[in-house]
Amino acid sequence: MKPDNNSQGGDRSAAPQSNQDTAADLIRLQIDSLYGSSSDDTPAPQQQQPQPQAQIPAQPAQHGVFNRTHAAHPLPQAEQWKAYHSAWQNYYQSYYEQYYAHNKPTEPEVTTQTAQSYFSHQPEPEEPATVTKDAALTELRTQLLSKVQDSAKKVRKSRHFMPIAASLIVVLLFMFLQYNRVIVASVHAYVSPGAISPQNIVVNPGEDTKVSQDPKLIIPKINVDVPVIYGVGYDNDSQMAAMENGVAHFAIPGANSRPGEVGNTVLSGHSSNDLFDGGDYKFIFAQLDKLAPGDTLYANYEGVRYTYVITKKEVVQPNEVGKLIYDTKKPMLTLITCTPLGTALNRLLVTAEQVSPDPAKAAPAPAGSGETTDEATIPGNSPTFLERLFG
Repeated sequence: MKPDNNSQGGDRSAAPQSNQDTAADLIRLQIDSLYGSSSDDTPAPQQQQPQPQAQIPAQPAQHGVFNRTHAAHPLPQAEQWKAYHSAWQNYYQSYYEQYYAHNKPTEPEVTTQTAQSYFSHQPEPEEPATVTKDAALTELRTQLLSKVQDSAKKVRKSRHFMPIAASLIVVLLFMFLQYNRVIVASVHAYVSPGAISPQNIVVNPGEDTKVSQDPKLIIPKINVDVPVIYGVGYDNDSQMAAMENGVAHFAIPGANSRPGEVGNTVLSGHSSNDLFDGGDYKFIFAQLDKLAPGDTLYANYEGVRYTYVITKKEVVQPNEVGKLIYDTKKPMLTLITCTPLGTALNRLLVTAEQVSPDPAKAAPAPAGSGETTDEATIPGNSPTFLERLFG
């Protein structure tokens, strides 16, 4: 018998379909193995059982169509990303470690052990070098000098340096012209001369000692030995001119006595005056404030030394001339100068009483003693720089 055509056709159409299913299952298995799926999750290829001819109709093959039976590929986890980045970090760290060590860089092995050894490496501490004190000071001095020189160069190169320097010089010059008397007088007040003239050392004040005819004022405590100019007017110009050559006799009506006469003998001198003014006695009374009651001073007049003992000190205004005029039966001596030092704001009066020769034998007061006057003011310093500019 010849085989039935229908049955043969059905067998031929079923065989290709079975082969396609088997190939698809093999491909699925390979894909699953590539994506890391376990063999347990992948269904085993099914054995195609021959089915009866009546139940499996012949169908044409459909290329490119298969059933997706594999699981979805899982996304990378956080720990996997950390391990990935750590591997590359270790690689670059090891590479640059060799590069900066002046070695030929090689391709280091990317391992966790390399990174751990890199970060755990600690340089051995170096022993501090012994530096002497002189060497340290020399180095520090050199560094400071270098910094100062660099800063000075930068300042000098600045376009603002010259205007600022010129302005500063003008300001300093102006201040010196205006206030030089304060600076110089302070030096004179606190720097005492190194020696005193033997003539100024008086062992016995009551002794009748012959002296020269040159009138002088001697104050041993502050080492003053200065000529006295008598016979000058009490106006300011006459007094200022006389004080260039010593201390001036300020003989005003009511206080115009001289040493050895009853009444008040007034002598004026500079405590501070402008450095550019004439004369050698611009700071002769700079230390007058150091005198105190009980101190002794001497006045040589017409060959006789008169001894005085200080009784009081007083600060008055320049126009308080009446403080110098008073009735007295004794020969008195008053020294006047400007105070505070370097200014002409007030006047310092130092009053002393004659003790030798015998004051009871003093000559009578000159005419006009005890009378008051409103025409005079107590002399002071020369005008300052601003006063000369603006009057």
